[in-house]
Amino acid sequence: MTRTTMTTTTPITIAIDGPAAAGKGTLAKRVAEAYGLPYLDTGLLYRAVGKLAHEAGTDLGDAEKVGEIARRLATDHLDDPALRGHEAGEHASRVAVHPQVRAALVKFQRDFAARPTGAVLDGRDIGTVIWPEARVKIFVTASPEVRARRRTDELLAKGREVEYERILAEVRARDARDSGREVAPLRPALDAHLLDTSELTIEMAFRAACDVIDSSMGGRNDV
Repeated sequence: MTRTTMTTTTPITIAIDGPAAAGKGTLAKRVAEAYGLPYLDTGLLYRAVGKLAHEAGTDLGDAEKVGEIARRLATDHLDDPALRGHEAGEHASRVAVHPQVRAALVKFQRDFAARPTGAVLDGRDIGTVIWPEARVKIFVTASPEVRARRRTDELLAKGREVEYERILAEVRARDARDSGREVAPLRPALDAHLLDTSELTIEMAFRAACDVIDSSMGGRNDV
């Protein structure tokens, strides 16, 4: 079922964080639609910068030039389906090492979060680094085994030949990297609501998130 959009005039920014394949992207997009809020998938930002730099013939190792591209990034650049492809991911990993790029994209995210209408952002450090002021913070998680199964099924559906055990190893390795990095490590904010989706359907996770949001708003919207 679809919830009604917010009836309050008070803007509300919702930060949805969590590890890969926990379901945060699907959840965040649906929450944004339900509450009539603009949505930002922050995971696409570095991919967009890398793709734009590559298409412009820019050396991805040139921090100043790539940083300038990052400073000119617009939300329209995030609509390209190719950003979810393997090549975009490779470009993203090369441009993400530049402090100039990170600074520009942090500003991009903060400007988006500060919209007068409010917003929904999903990522890994929205509630801890990008917008600690968020009125609602939800940390979406699931067991590594469940996330690996979801990722495996997703790739198989796309015709890719993958092995569950390899994907599980990659999920665990990525968790270790994301949680152990010095800059913006993956962790829930102290005031975040934990939402474990291991045993939840998409609909159940959505309803649970809406309960958290409605409670934070001091009321409920109709379902």
